[in-house]
Amino acid sequence: MKVTIFANASAKTKKVAGELHTKLLAAGFEIDDEHPDIVLSVGGDGTLLAAFHHYSHMVDQVRFVGVHTGHLGFYTDWRDYEIDQLINGLLEDNGQSVTYPLLAVDITYADTTDHYLALNESTLKKLGSTMVADVYIQDELFERFRGDGLCVSTPTGSTAYNKSVGGAVIHPRLDALQMAEIASINNRVFRTLGSPVIVAPYETITIRPQQQSHFVFTADQMDTQPRPIEQIRYSIANRRIAFAQHRHNRFWQRVGTSFIGLDEQ
Repeated sequence: MKVTIFANASAKTKKVAGELHTKLLAAGFEIDDEHPDIVLSVGGDGTLLAAFHHYSHMVDQVRFVGVHTGHLGFYTDWRDYEIDQLINGLLEDNGQSVTYPLLAVDITYADTTDHYLALNESTLKKLGSTMVADVYIQDELFERFRGDGLCVSTPTGSTAYNKSVGGAVIHPRLDALQMAEIASINNRVFRTLGSPVIVAPYETITIRPQQQSHFVFTADQMDTQPRPIEQIRYSIANRRIAFAQHRHNRFWQRVGTSFIGLDEQ
């Protein structure tokens, strides 16, 4: 089995990654940064997001394992003091995995088009003034939005920025998209639904700004320079991310531990 270690730059993470590297070689694993079978992300959820985007071109060919060097994360099954147990799990690996949906983003500018994959979410915001945009679901006009911006997330991203703007928490095994409003304007003149929208896996969400202005677009940790945008179309991607299922912790247990303060079982 070929593995690679993708780690952040903190001193603690470097120490854990070094120990993991030494023990992987001793156990007979091949370290291959170019064509790994498994990507071992050492750090936190942000590190795993970075690892996903680094290997997104071959997401169908790799599985991910998260090793957390801080507090419990949503994408990390192993703690920094469980290196030996992790290696034993890799030695017994038979290809088992759990897969989650990804967000496909097609963005149209006046002069070009771009395509992105996101694991968590994508946002569209306008700087300095109210954003006005028509929202289409499956190519039918749903509402004219006015406010700071919109966030479209995957189920795995529902516990990230989506939750902070009032979105619902969705189990990651559901193939669905969620759109949450960011500081929408609702009064007797301007109205939006005013609540998160969850759409079926075959449906698309399209946002068409109504201003000839510059917007800030993000996809996970990546953001772009403000520029005019004609439309953004969101859909469930035809590719999925796979996590090696040696010990994939229960989702609702993670939610309770992270947000409610329940003790780990």
